Amino acid sequence: VMTDFFETEMRVGEIIKAEIFKEAKKPAYKLWINFGEELGVKTSSAQITALYTTKMLVGKLVIAVTNLESKQIGPFISEVLVLGVDGENDGDIILISPEDKANIGNRVH
Repeated sequence: VMTDFFETEMRVGEIIKAEIFKEAKKPAYKLWINFGEELGVKTSSAQITALYTTKMLVGKLVIAVTNLESKQIGPFISEVLVLGVDGENDGDIILISPEDKANIGNRVH
């Protein structure tokens, strides 16, 4: 339903920390993403290991859904859903990233 889409809150965040999620069943990273004053830092688990290293991720701007329920993934709580698109190979996820002009915390319209 279209109204459900508009209730989905997506915001710009900056990845401030990324580490390998050793306990995950499928290769993944633990991410800490800063969404600015209003939301602060939120955590996310992301299966984006095919195309990104932890070093590549720190400082990267991303788009994430910020108003979903938190999800327990093993010992880690994933609070936001980072958005990406399919890459060339099965399992390749390319992060959706705004231009550098976007301010962290800003909503996606």
